[in-house]
Amino acid sequence: MRPIRKIATYLSILVAAFPPPSCVAAESSTVSRTMLAVPERGTLLSGPTLSRIETGVFSTSKRIEPAMLAEVLEKAGSTLAQFAGTPRCTITTYSLRYSTIGGSGEPTDASTALILPSGEDPVCQGPRPVLLYAHGTSTAKDHNMARLRGEAKLVAALFTAQGYIVVAPNYAGYDGSSLPYHPYLNAEQQSADMIDAMRAARSAMAQLKVQAAPQLFLAGYSQGGHVALATQRAMQQGSEFKVTAAAGLSGPYAMARFSDTVFSGQPNAGITIYLPLIATSAQRAGAAVYSKPEELYELQYAGGIETLFPTKMTRKELVKQGKLPKAALFARDSLPQGRGASVYFSNPHLVRTSYRDAYLQDLAQHPCDDGDCTPANNLRKWMLKNDLRNYTPQSPLLLCGGSRDPSVPFFNATAAAEYFSEHGAPPTVVDLEELGAQDEFRDARRSFVLISEEAMKRAQEDAPKSGRSANELLMDAYHARLAGAPCLLAARSYFNSLLRQDAPAAP
Repeated sequence: MRPIRKIATYLSILVAAFPPPSCVAAESSTVSRTMLAVPERGTLLSGPTLSRIETGVFSTSKRIEPAMLAEVLEKAGSTLAQFAGTPRCTITTYSLRYSTIGGSGEPTDASTALILPSGEDPVCQGPRPVLLYAHGTSTAKDHNMARLRGEAKLVAALFTAQGYIVVAPNYAGYDGSSLPYHPYLNAEQQSADMIDAMRAARSAMAQLKVQAAPQLFLAGYSQGGHVALATQRAMQQGSEFKVTAAAGLSGPYAMARFSDTVFSGQPNAGITIYLPLIATSAQRAGAAVYSKPEELYELQYAGGIETLFPTKMTRKELVKQGKLPKAALFARDSLPQGRGASVYFSNPHLVRTSYRDAYLQDLAQHPCDDGDCTPANNLRKWMLKNDLRNYTPQSPLLLCGGSRDPSVPFFNATAAAEYFSEHGAPPTVVDLEELGAQDEFRDARRSFVLISEEAMKRAQEDAPKSGRSANELLMDAYHARLAGAPCLLAARSYFNSLLRQDAPAAP
């Protein structure tokens, strides 16, 4: 049962967003003014609440000691344990709920994990640097970084266990948020959400008497890579937060080019999940990418698709229940079709051919490879609006990824790097596939090689019973399992080098 105070806060938010006529009429009354009050963005609504960390399938703990984490890393794979380094700090996680905004600026709430280091090692004591971390795409309604599962556990192991304070928002729409959708890749909203989470974390740390160092790092993987750069842009437009450095990891930054590539016949892996998330986010923000769902989607998928995500169902369940096709985005006879893209052209399929044709017609009239264009199509307008090739980073930036990534093509990193370089702010670019490169990211690349080799062995074992080739199975794992940890290692190396530069010289 929620505390009465929290329920009252949520009611005030809902009433502010959708005031009934009686409240509008009585706006001058004291009661109505109280009802219509909306917490300032970034207000800590509840917490910090100590979270129990899932240390195994059936076990939880209030904290993870270094020895316990070392054991977890060993079980996860010798390669990760080798490159993550010996854990030095105890990890404790708190959950916070805070006020923020939705995709059209409506007041709402969201939650974040606050992951703290402690222990006798000097690196775990005193004011610690802060990592504001943005997670990758999730369809799960209950997604909660405070549980330290999967990506969250990896971030905690690589950063908190080495002395970083981590603030990891769940995003509006997830983990009990009252927002009924998620503003996916809405750069303005997602950066606002991240900033609000940081404000709430700052209040919570004051309550916990935790001191943060002045260094603030931003990082994110996949969707989170886009969010991290959008947050860097938003923070440098104000004076509240000063970004020490940012790291975009396998993220979609060149959104206009990304979308045009998909509709031109070269869809990316996972597109039948990503497109509905993007389209619903755009609709909720007033972008009008369609007049009704069946204008974009085939009839068998149009019904209910606007409320499909976030969901309690797994991706396999969504396909099995006919909510989405597994991979087919366009009709089997829809043209053009890119080389090797036949899996995305089949029946049944998600997108109506008439919608694709209209998109391609606008693309022919308004080509937009470098982001400098004026499309008339509303979906293309939305993608261009959220393309991040429109600012100049004022703090160091790392872009990491793998050049064979089938989910988020590496041209996102190279196109963004080209734009930033042309505007006087060249980022550091790491392609995990450049195995011969001799730089500070050698360990990240080496870990990628070893993780890939381990994954290939598993793929070769699974191939006979799956009816697919080992290479197909390997590419399925590329984005989520092969490149993630190595890019996080690259980000840590990058941030650590900047911290060493800031460290005072020995007397």
